[in-house]
Amino acid sequence: MPTPEQFYSDAQRALQKDGQHEKLAEVVVHAIVRDELEEIHTNYINSRDYFFLSTVDGEGMPTVSYKGGDVGFVKALSPNRIVFPNYDGNGMWLSMGNIREAAKVGMLFMDMVTPWRIRVQGTAKLSKDPDLMAQFPGCNMVVDVAVSVVFQNCSRYIHKHTRVETSPYVPDAEGKQPFPAWKRIEPLQPFLHPDDQGKAEGEGGTITEEEYLEKVAQGTS
Repeated sequence: MPTPEQFYSDAQRALQKDGQHEKLAEVVVHAIVRDELEEIHTNYINSRDYFFLSTVDGEGMPTVSYKGGDVGFVKALSPNRIVFPNYDGNGMWLSMGNIREAAKVGMLFMDMVTPWRIRVQGTAKLSKDPDLMAQFPGCNMVVDVAVSVVFQNCSRYIHKHTRVETSPYVPDAEGKQPFPAWKRIEPLQPFLHPDDQGKAEGEGGTITEEEYLEKVAQGTS
């Protein structure tokens, strides 16, 4: 279990002192912060179908990404290890590039029905281990996270939402998924991945940027 001195930075401690929260901050660490996953964390993480991933590049520039899949697409393999797949994206490779460069990650698991949330921090690496990838059909690589800190937060300020449906783009058991509308945008055709070249014609033809934005607005993209 991390101590307050290990968990908080000097700047955080200074603000705690300024706000007269030093004692409360110390109690909170002892109450909820752990250096490995406990059963309550593992069960919750294994039941999620999305989370938010934060990463930084080598110069400390952050980015946050939404990651979604089937229920259980994030797997807690041990008290100190979490793995999750990386699926086809827009070719920018922001999060994965940051992991390769700086390795540090933050993961926010949300339940907006109950609501509830758990935060995980750790050091990640990219893997193409066949045994790991076989657990996630349709992935192009797996992120392997060594957990260093995990803690739950209260539900204050979390707005309750009702879950409607799973995204149709989540790869199926064979790793197949529908062709996304944005890959049909006409000006993008020469720049698509070689595997996607020419597919637009078989998926209804190319579309304009305006037509794509209309699909986004209608929730059909």
